[in-house]
Amino acid sequence: MRAVIYTRPGDSSVLRLVEREAAGPGAGEVRVRIVRAGVNPTDWKSRSGGFGKQAFPEVVPGQDGSGVVDAVGFGVTGVAVGDRVWTMLAQHTRPGGTAQESVVLPAENVTALPDTASFDVGAALGVPAVTAHRALTTSEDGPDRLAPDALAGLTVLVPGGAGAVGNAAIQLARWAGAFVISTVSTDWKAALATAAGAHHTVNYREGDPATAIRDLAPDGVDIVVEVAPAQNLRLDLQVVKPRATIAIYASEGGGEVALGVGQALSANARLQWVLLYTVGRSALRAAADDITAALADGAFGVGEEHGLPVHHYPLERTSEAHTAVEQGVVGKVLIDVRETARS
Repeated sequence: MRAVIYTRPGDSSVLRLVEREAAGPGAGEVRVRIVRAGVNPTDWKSRSGGFGKQAFPEVVPGQDGSGVVDAVGFGVTGVAVGDRVWTMLAQHTRPGGTAQESVVLPAENVTALPDTASFDVGAALGVPAVTAHRALTTSEDGPDRLAPDALAGLTVLVPGGAGAVGNAAIQLARWAGAFVISTVSTDWKAALATAAGAHHTVNYREGDPATAIRDLAPDGVDIVVEVAPAQNLRLDLQVVKPRATIAIYASEGGGEVALGVGQALSANARLQWVLLYTVGRSALRAAADDITAALADGAFGVGEEHGLPVHHYPLERTSEAHTAVEQGVVGKVLIDVRETARS
């Protein structure tokens, strides 16, 4: 089988395509024949050495993917050969990710992909959708699971609604019945956030965004799904209601946050840090189940019509796919590992 590997940290040029034997699953594991692999910022950051020493001598990148189970190990229940699935955390604590034709994973890291959902959609879930789910389910006055009407009566603010996590947060929040506002920087990104399901968008580069948000949500925002706290935290604290949650999942725009104690006390808000890799197994399982329910309801999609343009690269051009994500391409980058009649 074909696999993309790197043996030392560096820029995308360290990625190379090799041939190797496909491994078989052990107890509690499944082997997935990958059709699509997703590329996330965490992939290039890990490859470049941004997360510290490389954990394995040889690494296949890629946390997310979709495909078909073609082998199961001893003791596996709930998934069978021939099942269409999507993956999460494929490379977490393991050297083998989804940028290869077959990957062996713990059975708990794969979830059934509804027949109505494409492999493109399946490969775009994982890191973005699970992160968004976690951000939407940690508030003091909100639910710990998502379903239709679970967020009814609540207002969700999504800065960066044109990004992959922001897009997922908008789609999931809208499915769960929230009133959704997104802050954006351009008219095109406003159109993408609206396509994802945002009820209103606010261009933070124009006028007074705090006033604009307060006009839309006079009682304040219940949940903020925050991508850039260094830039946005002061604004967030101006628009949240008491006991609101600001769920921070990234540090775009800078890694240091200046927090005024008086403003924070007045807001009586919770700052919830969201790192997917340590949220716990029960939270991951809840997210996978709820996201799959949204898929089955037809409430989650990819493509510009869903606010998330898709960019395809063949497996042999994985280095270009990594570079595109590293350079901040808007939309979802997918690797076409295998050709299929259904994208």
